[in-house]
Amino acid sequence: MNKIFSKILLVLALFVSSQVQGQNIPEPMNPPRLVNDFAGLLSESEWTALEGKLRAYHDTTSTQIYIVIVNDLLGYDVSDFAFRIGEKWGVGQKGKNNGIVIVVKPKVGNERGQAFIATGYGLEGVVPDAITNRIVDQEMIPYFKQNNYLKGLDKATDVIIDLAQGLYTADEYKSKESPIAGIIFIVIFFLIIILSMGKHNRTNSSSLGKSVPFWIALSMLGGSGRGSGFGNFSSGSGSFGGFSGGGGGSFGGGGAGGSW
Repeated sequence: MNKIFSKILLVLALFVSSQVQGQNIPEPMNPPRLVNDFAGLLSESEWTALEGKLRAYHDTTSTQIYIVIVNDLLGYDVSDFAFRIGEKWGVGQKGKNNGIVIVVKPKVGNERGQAFIATGYGLEGVVPDAITNRIVDQEMIPYFKQNNYLKGLDKATDVIIDLAQGLYTADEYKSKESPIAGIIFIVIFFLIIILSMGKHNRTNSSSLGKSVPFWIALSMLGGSGRGSGFGNFSSGSGSFGGFSGGGGGSFGGGGAGGSW
């Protein structure tokens, strides 16, 4: 009888512990936003740029990419923390579950930094686990090691947006053979030929010659052909309005992470 009573007490204790721990998951910042920096890691201008890009993408596609930066994972594994955020906050649209949660815990003291990308059910096909692992390892962590968190988050969200929009497939990203990059190369190649012919024929040579630096600069923008992807948004959280979160929150364990 005493053993049964002890087991009941143990089950109750575990249940209460899980409920208390679940309550520790933070609420979204107010006013609602996609970049929730609880650690104060980003400057106001950095937050504004990143929030602006993700808000513009959400407004045109309804896909939600949440970034959550914390100094403490509250005893959770980083993956569990990310999934719980996605479920509690209802990330993604109801019925579509097209949400992604990027959790970043920077290095604090002797603790290692950790990052995880959790994908909602609706995006697991276009952003599979192997690709989220690659994004964390190759797009995020190298910059995080340099304390350049904005750059790492910018590049990671660029890749996620490109994959979700079908600009290239997961396999093409994995092999670094984006068709967009190929198209840009071809266009630049023919432009150089045209400019060279024009200069040779001394037809508008001066104006054409002045155009060359622009196209060279264009070729240096990167594989996606869009540079940083930041829009023109004025600084301050007051620049954004009308975002009320999602209604999804269905996360089935898809995603991957890493540490540094």
